[in-house]
Amino acid sequence: MKVSPSLLPLLRSRTQGELLALVLLHPDREYSITELADASGVTPTAALREVGRLVDGGILEDRRVGRSRLVKARTDTPIYRPLSDLMAVTFGPMPLLTEALSGLAGVTEAYIYGSWAARYSGEPGPPPGDVDVLVVGSPDPDELFDVAEGVSRRLGREVNVHRISPQSWAADTTDPFVTSVRDRPLTRLNLDQEA
Repeated sequence: MKVSPSLLPLLRSRTQGELLALVLLHPDREYSITELADASGVTPTAALREVGRLVDGGILEDRRVGRSRLVKARTDTPIYRPLSDLMAVTFGPMPLLTEALSGLAGVTEAYIYGSWAARYSGEPGPPPGDVDVLVVGSPDPDELFDVAEGVSRRLGREVNVHRISPQSWAADTTDPFVTSVRDRPLTRLNLDQEA
């Protein structure tokens, strides 16, 4: 089990936060246990245990289709909206940025850095005021700006995007920005995975 999260310390674990954010921020989608496990970097057994707790608590609902168990958010409860809002401002950057950047041409890699990545990695501190994103590639600047604005609205906080070429990111450099980003916690977005 992952450690108690600095992003939202009232949750049991970072896995719980990741699962809740993914499912609650995409309320019209059903997820298999395997998809949830892959998205949160845990075994299917660990994801199944967490889903069981959340289903028992009335936060998620599930159904069986053959041998598969599909899970989705329960949107018919009074806690759905406030919990969804809370997950958006804490764990929301990963699933929302993954979804938004996966469909953007020219993006080869993307990372969250700064205070959000530090809290996500377990460093104590105040809640992050914004989300800093490093995009490696050559996406259209206007489209990248639109993506950042859209995710900012959903998160209720500013998303700052810095674009860098693949060559600059891969090079040994003394550039102060690249050095500072590499020296601090960095959370890679899995753009191959559909959110």
